Amino acid sequence: MNDLKSPRGIDRTPREIGLLQRQRDSEEEAFTRPLEWSLITRLISYTKPIAFKRNLLIALTLVRAIQLPLLAWMVGSIIAGPIAQFDTDLLFWSVAGYLLLAFSTDFLFHFRQRFAQEIGETVVKTLRSEIFEAVQRQPMAFFQRVKLGSIIGRMTSDVQTLRTAIQDVFFVSIVQVGILVFAASLMAYTDLVMFAIVAALAPILWAINRHFRSRLSQSSRQTQESFSRVTANLAESVNGIRITQGFARESRNADLFRALIVDHARFNMMLARTSALLIPLLELNSQFFIALLLFVGGWRTLDGAMEIADLIRFFFLANLCFGPIQTLGSQFNQALIAMAGAERVFKLIDQEPDWTDAPSAQALPAKDASGIEVEFRDVTFSYVAGKPVLHDINFKAEAGQSIALVGHTGSGKSSILNLVSKFYLPDKGQIKLDGQDLLNLTSDSIHDQMGIVTQQNFLFSGTVLDNIRMPRPEASEAEVQKILLELDCDDLVEDLSHGLHTDVGERGASLSLGQRQLVCFARAMLANPRLLILDEATSAIDSLTEAKLQTALERLLLGRTSFIVAHRLSTIRKADLVLVLDKGRIVERGTHDKLLQAGGPYATLCQNFSS
Repeated sequence: MNDLKSPRGIDRTPREIGLLQRQRDSEEEAFTRPLEWSLITRLISYTKPIAFKRNLLIALTLVRAIQLPLLAWMVGSIIAGPIAQFDTDLLFWSVAGYLLLAFSTDFLFHFRQRFAQEIGETVVKTLRSEIFEAVQRQPMAFFQRVKLGSIIGRMTSDVQTLRTAIQDVFFVSIVQVGILVFAASLMAYTDLVMFAIVAALAPILWAINRHFRSRLSQSSRQTQESFSRVTANLAESVNGIRITQGFARESRNADLFRALIVDHARFNMMLARTSALLIPLLELNSQFFIALLLFVGGWRTLDGAMEIADLIRFFFLANLCFGPIQTLGSQFNQALIAMAGAERVFKLIDQEPDWTDAPSAQALPAKDASGIEVEFRDVTFSYVAGKPVLHDINFKAEAGQSIALVGHTGSGKSSILNLVSKFYLPDKGQIKLDGQDLLNLTSDSIHDQMGIVTQQNFLFSGTVLDNIRMPRPEASEAEVQKILLELDCDDLVEDLSHGLHTDVGERGASLSLGQRQLVCFARAMLANPRLLILDEATSAIDSLTEAKLQTALERLLLGRTSFIVAHRLSTIRKADLVLVLDKGRIVERGTHDKLLQAGGPYATLCQNFSS
């Protein structure tokens, strides 16, 4: 671990060494994978929508594979024929024929490039759509165990690798194999002895090229991964600059970043040394084979076994033949990389959700101006098997009641909200909505009748109006204005540069915390939900703004079943039922006043609450 030492010679803490090691080991997936027919056929199946262009492109590549050796044959024939014979007329027509063939070759190459791009884009478009749909259908547990970077990697770099495989590796390989076969046929026709030498040397050249290219690709991959660690650390440092400066971590963070830079430089130097060694070796091998052919061909020509014209033609064809051998070695390596990418992409696409709605699940009936009755019966729940976070939870919320969940961090408040929302399913017990088992109700029908405001106040890119209208995209601007008036926060619009059409920026960065939270309140109210979830919903609002919202909140809660997690008495004291949780169990229940009089855990917690 010497490379994990500080550049200044200071020993790192175990945490810092672990951080660097985890960053280095973050990519655990295989870099390459052997060619697998099932993956190849599945990838090709994505070209079915444009099967005609795909088949036409294959035909064009085959024609081009014949044209290129013919061009080399014609060059050798022109030199050995009209030029050697000083035949001016024949030279003119020969060159004209050569130019005609060259023009047709380039003409076909235009369509080969164009169709290959269209096919590659079709595959990429479909794959990315399927990846997005696969991710969208996953339950919340999936996003807890799968890193965001991994999902983005499948969508970007892995899909891009498959684009390369489809539009480049596949069709380039067809052209190169065609050139190899047709050039070999012409060489065999020209001189069998010389062709036998090339046929014997070709596997050797392939093996050497394959070995060297593999080492170069591996070094290149290590360099790319080390640079990814550098950029990830840079992004994290910039995003967390407030915390860094607040805890005077600038020096330590710079030290960590410097270590990553040194690591990246080391891989860059390894790549440079490998390239400087292997590329000249590849070139030397090709020159060695050409020297051998010159010796044998010259000997045979001097011996009268071969015409000088045939020797010239043969060398033009041999030079054309060596190119595909090297290119195919590189393409083969790219194909192995694509196989690994295809496996990761299809694994994500085929990922079955941990759970789905039962086939017999029915929609939760919608009722106007009526909350949802919620009942928990002996509910036990765990995020990780064998480690319950809720134990035997029992309570009933009548339609239209507000339930406040109170307790220390980790007591199980958010877990109850997740279960009520059917983001997760209980391990044991039963949850009923309007008397029906949650398992027998469709998730969409529950979410359609639910509104949620969280502490994170997440906003999507777009305008304030777009974000408020998220539950009802068809809502008019006048309806949104009415909602803001009801919330008594219509001055929010007046304070914004372009009113409702103000762009919120990335994650709402152009709005203050309070403004973002007000947008989330308006969004929830526009949904007109029967079930309302408020998870620390007023934490980002100052006391003055919260006091202003109390009347609007009472109007929002009226007639709706609501679950409230908050640390302010002003939000809790009017709840119909307060559930006090500790270590996943309900330890007290009742109204705010009765629990205060009881002098139990709730009364103790209230001493730390701010009203």
